[in-house]
Amino acid sequence: MTAEKYELSPGYRISRVLNGCWQLSQGHSLDRELDFSDIRKAFYELKELGFTTFDCADIYTGAEEFIGSFISELKQTGDYHEGDIQVHTKYVPDLEYLSKVDFAFTESIIDRSLMRLNKEILDVVQFHWWDYEVPGMIETAGHLKALKEKGKIRNVAVTNFDTEHLAMLVDAGIPVVSCQTQYSLFDRRTEKTLQKYCSEHGIRLVCYGTLAGGFLADRYMGRTRESVVPETRSQVKYLQIIDDSLGWDGYQKLLQLLHSIADVHGVSVSQVATRYILEQEDVAAAIIGIRSSAHVKDNDRIFSFRLNEDEKQMIRSLIDSYPTPEGEPFELERTPGSKYRSIMHMNINEEEQS
Repeated sequence: MTAEKYELSPGYRISRVLNGCWQLSQGHSLDRELDFSDIRKAFYELKELGFTTFDCADIYTGAEEFIGSFISELKQTGDYHEGDIQVHTKYVPDLEYLSKVDFAFTESIIDRSLMRLNKEILDVVQFHWWDYEVPGMIETAGHLKALKEKGKIRNVAVTNFDTEHLAMLVDAGIPVVSCQTQYSLFDRRTEKTLQKYCSEHGIRLVCYGTLAGGFLADRYMGRTRESVVPETRSQVKYLQIIDDSLGWDGYQKLLQLLHSIADVHGVSVSQVATRYILEQEDVAAAIIGIRSSAHVKDNDRIFSFRLNEDEKQMIRSLIDSYPTPEGEPFELERTPGSKYRSIMHMNINEEEQS
């Protein structure tokens, strides 16, 4: 199979499964060191299969540099032209630095990402603002718009915005092409108001957490809650999401249903879970983390089938009988005192931003 493509903006196409690179950042893995030579092998295999779009961030320590070294290798071998590899990075000023952000600082971070990624232009810069109570959000988004006009950014996007504050950017004339948001069979907060707003304003959804840190997989069928020890920072968070949505019993029922559907199509639970999200309204892509070359072929099978209406309805009926976490996307993660906020790292670049 070849990865499906999606036109995110006029003339700019991405693969519908993005190669997520948060798992490459220092401190993400709790259980083992990553084999970066194997990950580089995975990058080459993904490129050959048409999975040419990578997702990273300025705060994913080491991720931009690793992708940049991959692009450098491709250039050295003559196997690269600008546009062959699409990179979606982020601009995430530290919480403690928000009040100090100005245009010069914003441009310096964008220039740093360009240098790290070995790119002539940043394909997509996804803007995040930790605290809506701190002034400057709209002005800082305007900096990115100006840098787009300057030729350093191709597309401006956002990540982890709720509907109200996304609308503030749109009303201010910020040309937002996509909103990266957490969206899975457990976490359906985006369906409350954000999805409808994005649809009405031509903003596409790029979804992360679709596999809930790996919990939407066959290997967890029949497991007890007590037997599961988080392997990554992602899994710490998604265990909380499961607890606040389907609960462990509902989660096991969902795995059984997904497994029965997967058997019909000759695929896995993970592939059915991803396919379901990709077939939701205005979803451009889902992000799947890359930790090794072992699962490259698994990603390819996502495009070997489609869910029929009966299958989608069975899934919808089950998950609709359970709650989803409270509030809008990322609202709990922003709320002081919330268990979700307690695992957020909001000051990543303290030395660089001081």
